[in-house]
Formats: sequence, C-alpha cells, structure tokens
Amino acid sequence: MDCSTIKPGTSCVFMTKNGCNFNGGSCYTIVEACNGCDRIMELPTGKYCTSTPDPSIKWARGVCNLATHMKAGAVVDETQKINPLKASKRAAAGAR
Repeated sequence: MDCSTIKPGTSCVFMTKNGCNFNGGSCYTIVEACNGCDRIMELPTGKYCTSTPDPSIKWARGVCNLATHMKAGAVVDETQKINPLKASKRAAAGAR
C-alpha cells in the first residue's frame, strides 16, 4: 500500500487500511551516518531512508548493509593473525 503518514505516494509494506503498523506508527528520520547515501528521501518533515523505516537499527552493529556511500568491506580488521606454519612455508617457497 501507499504510505499516507510521512511519505505520501510511496509504497510501504507497513501501511495497512488502519494506518502505519510499524513500531511507533511511522518511519524514523535518518541518522548522521546515513549522510551521503543515495537512498535518502528529503521531505518537509525531514530526511528518511527509502529502504528501511528505522535507519538507526541498521547502523547499530556497524556499517549499514544498504548504504550506497560505503564500500563493501569498509570495516576491515588490520590486526589479522598469521599462522606461523603457513608463513614459514610461504617464505621457504619464495627463497628458492
């Protein structure tokens, strides 16, 4: 159904004949980390995500999987453990 509360004219899976049945009765505005994303819709009531009704949940555990302004694998752990056995074999193979 089309939204009739905050984003009129856009389709929404949470919209029913009785109104919005999302937690709180309407979508939430974007968080600061969303700035620069292509999925932002600007309305007179604020900026909203076109893909998710509550963007703060998507950013709660790291990078949002729907963010278009973030590269895949942007959060990389730089301190990876190196297996000493494999490292010695690689070094021996390169020394020939």
